[in-house]
Amino acid sequence: MSDPKELDQLVDAIAQRVRERLQHESVPPLASVRGTWQDSSSLQRWTRDAIARLGTDGTASASERSVGSMIDHTMLKPDATRKDIERVCTEARQYNFASVCINTTWLPLAVKMLAGSRVMAICVVGFPLGAALTAAKAAETREAIRLGADEIDMVVNIGALKSGDHDLVLNDIRQVVAAAQGRPVKVILETSMLTREEKIATCALAKAAGAAFVKTSTGFGGGGATVEDIQLMRQIVGPDMGVKASGGVRSVEDAEAMVKAGANRLGASASVAIVTGGTGKGAY
Repeated sequence: MSDPKELDQLVDAIAQRVRERLQHESVPPLASVRGTWQDSSSLQRWTRDAIARLGTDGTASASERSVGSMIDHTMLKPDATRKDIERVCTEARQYNFASVCINTTWLPLAVKMLAGSRVMAICVVGFPLGAALTAAKAAETREAIRLGADEIDMVVNIGALKSGDHDLVLNDIRQVVAAAQGRPVKVILETSMLTREEKIATCALAKAAGAAFVKTSTGFGGGGATVEDIQLMRQIVGPDMGVKASGGVRSVEDAEAMVKAGANRLGASASVAIVTGGTGKGAY
């Protein structure tokens, strides 16, 4: 893709699909606006151009932007114990992380432990597959808000997206945003499973649905955040929406690379190693 206008045209086409969906009109196939994404040198060229247009030139380091305050300190392992949750909450308060990101069952404990601090309690919905019914995701979101969640990280319906069912994907996100009652919602793409076109479509749909962030990965899908994906996501959503790099962020160098690429939130379980200059395993 040699011209940033081609990217804009693709996003505009997706936006038109959203408008048609909201007007209860039929949605045409995306194939008519399919671009050529195989030329990596062209991709890099319009990546730089788009980032420059957004004013994100990569000059600020993660440390200059207080990397600790950008981290969602994560503990999502299915075998996480009460002691694990207590530890990450204590670490989050000690290092002034943005939040603790946990499964819904641990919200009451996290909310209690983080009371009086600036650290948020956030949780995941439809995690890690994204394949739950929309009604189930919305119900889980409402219960999480009732229990004190400050933000919601939801997994997009990956199967629906890959089937081209953008109606379902849009409605799925919109219902969770509505259930969150004004709390920010992050949409997890699981980028390692998607084509570039699918990444673009998801970002455009998430923005149209009122989400606050797009996020790369669950950490359970066999891949993690890459600089290229963060750059692409930032281009699509623009400067006024959040981009979260999650999965494989294990060192301060990783964090700096993601921030330079356009991330303004980081999901990590190796958070302490990042802020102390070490390297962590980063097991979610």
